[in-house]
Amino acid sequence: MRFVRLAILSFIFLFLVVWALSLLIPSHITLSKAINIKAPADSITAMIKNPGNWKYWYPGMNAALPYYEKGVIKGMIVNNSDPENPVYLKLDKEEGNLITALFVGKNIKPVINTWRTIEHSSSDSLTLQWGMDFHLRWYPWEKFASLALEKTYAPKMEQGLMELRKKVQSPY
Repeated sequence: MRFVRLAILSFIFLFLVVWALSLLIPSHITLSKAINIKAPADSITAMIKNPGNWKYWYPGMNAALPYYEKGVIKGMIVNNSDPENPVYLKLDKEEGNLITALFVGKNIKPVINTWRTIEHSSSDSLTLQWGMDFHLRWYPWEKFASLALEKTYAPKMEQGLMELRKKVQSPY
């Protein structure tokens, strides 16, 4: 009986220590990558605003299915293993030089993707900035898993930006 009580108390203490350490990890994480592109802003935003074009530059979207709202394609279904609750990326809004899309699924908090074009008056190119905002719950496993977000998503974001530049950049 003493051994069982010690095991239970040790487990509770260990869980509290891990939980307390997870509180040191922020619950809002933003990844951001940028690239300079020699192309007009409207040609870049046309590739981003049209989910049908995502297969040409967004990593992993070449095999995705279209996501429709009211008969109009609004995004792409990334994972359809649960047809009742698919995981999808859909356009949310467009405000000036900012386009927002939400990565949504049943058991995940929405990940906010933003693309911002920044024009430079003294240059013939502009900067395209891609950001991903992650809002994490208090769960320790979610907080510790967030430590790998940069390593997981940053290379894909860079690859996507390079592919987008190839598609829209004017020849030199």
